[in-house]
Amino acid sequence: MTYAIAAALQSAIYRRLTADPALTALIGTAIYDALPAGPVPPLYLLLGGEEVRDASDQTGQGADHALTITLHSQDSGFAAAKQAAAAVCDALLDAALPLTRGTLVGLHFSKARAARKDGARRITLTFRARVADDT
Repeated sequence: MTYAIAAALQSAIYRRLTADPALTALIGTAIYDALPAGPVPPLYLLLGGEEVRDASDQTGQGADHALTITLHSQDSGFAAAKQAAAAVCDALLDAALPLTRGTLVGLHFSKARAARKDGARRITLTFRARVADDT
């Protein structure tokens, strides 16, 4: 097993999302790994945690990443967050994401959860990424 590709995978996802015109038209540059100090926009995306499992085989080291991306919205409804969630899916699925280490074998949508909490709306998207370590 290897966790060595986790940072490269997150960086590639971040680059893809920040370069996607449909997503940035909806949320601008409000894509974060950690929340900035001070007020946040009414709609933003937060790269979340991940759970990683071994996916090594006879050809080499690899891992399956279950990673989350959460949209946070202060709107009274889910419409804006759902539009942004759709844009995230469109940007990531079937995208060729070059990694600084290793290879992305596949990236697939796994599940989503929409919820209300403390007057805000959240949609948590879970994706599964299979990576191989080429080093």
